[in-house]
Amino acid sequence: MRISYQYKIKPTKEQVEKIDKTLEMLRYQYNYLLAQRFDWYEQNRCSIDRCPLVCHLPDLKDKPNYYSQKASLTQLKLDRPWYKEIHSQVLQEVPKKVEITFDRWLKGDSNGKKSGRPRFKGVNQYKTFTFPQFKHHNFSSNIITLSKIGNVKVIVHRQIPDGFDIKTVSVTKKADGYYVTLSLDDKTVPTVKHDFNSDNIVGIDVGLIDFFVTSDNERISAPKFLRKAERKLKSAQRKVSRRKKGSNRRKKAIKKLGKQHKKVADTRKDFHFKTAKSLLDKYDAIAVEKLNIKGLAKTRLAKSINDAGWGQFISILSNKAENAGLKVISINPNGTSQQCSMCGHKVKKSLSQRIHNCPVCHTSICRDLNAAINIKNRGTHDLKAQLMSS
Repeated sequence: MRISYQYKIKPTKEQVEKIDKTLEMLRYQYNYLLAQRFDWYEQNRCSIDRCPLVCHLPDLKDKPNYYSQKASLTQLKLDRPWYKEIHSQVLQEVPKKVEITFDRWLKGDSNGKKSGRPRFKGVNQYKTFTFPQFKHHNFSSNIITLSKIGNVKVIVHRQIPDGFDIKTVSVTKKADGYYVTLSLDDKTVPTVKHDFNSDNIVGIDVGLIDFFVTSDNERISAPKFLRKAERKLKSAQRKVSRRKKGSNRRKKAIKKLGKQHKKVADTRKDFHFKTAKSLLDKYDAIAVEKLNIKGLAKTRLAKSINDAGWGQFISILSNKAENAGLKVISINPNGTSQQCSMCGHKVKKSLSQRIHNCPVCHTSICRDLNAAINIKNRGTHDLKAQLMSS
């Protein structure tokens, strides 16, 4: 089982300077390696999609890859000795990050989905660096030892569970300070709970009026954290726009704006964690729709959909379920709102119609409840098929 714990750290002024300097040097190197990739791409691409049977093809340039760019770091330290102040493995993570970003643009991820063209990192846009190997004894009590940085004080708000090993440590700069994220692993945790009950399943239908409605007719109202904080955000944004570019007052205003946005994000994330825990405490399996959230976020409801944070909630729910040996089943959302949950008859209705009225079996229930019951039924079918195949 793999989990992550994040702690806030309290570095000294000298350590803050080292962290900021490390991030800035890594940003330069990231942009340089990414430019190498773009140069290769532009030199070897061809805008002509057809040519004669007999033609001259120019020799292709060697493609930069992770290993060749990683090997160039040795010469980098000779040409720029100040890069020796960065731990070697931290520096080696940069070509790996470039490789992943570039391949997602050209080839796509494991599911075939492609990302947009990679962008160069501007000032203060490179915010994280990672130690890929970390020994457990370097984190004791409230002190963590980071190579080339020193012993840093940590605010330990919860202890690491027994039996977990620290695999990697990431240092992140945020609007309100610096954080370390520990990636923990324990292979002894079972993938499925020993007393797992496949009949203890619930379907949830996410929405904008109610955050979700369960098939047991339990409702959680949408908290709308962004909408409630809009007034403060607008005020903070107005102060940024009125400050002179490059001035210290503008930097302070930007920092305050960042803190306001982080507060909204943290409050939403806390709500998602608590809501996911309340569901997993009651049910062994949860069926959810496999929604195209990115597509929905391009509609006129974009702000409300992003405010709800369905993608983050489902991701948290899935991770917590996996760690607890429970199941989250993603089902096809096609027709869950139109199909009658009692007789299966298809009843077409507009988005504004909030009551499901079936002319065949005369069922009259809330539209979202009807969808949640359909999601549960489909999830039950898929769960049994999974258990049978395993």
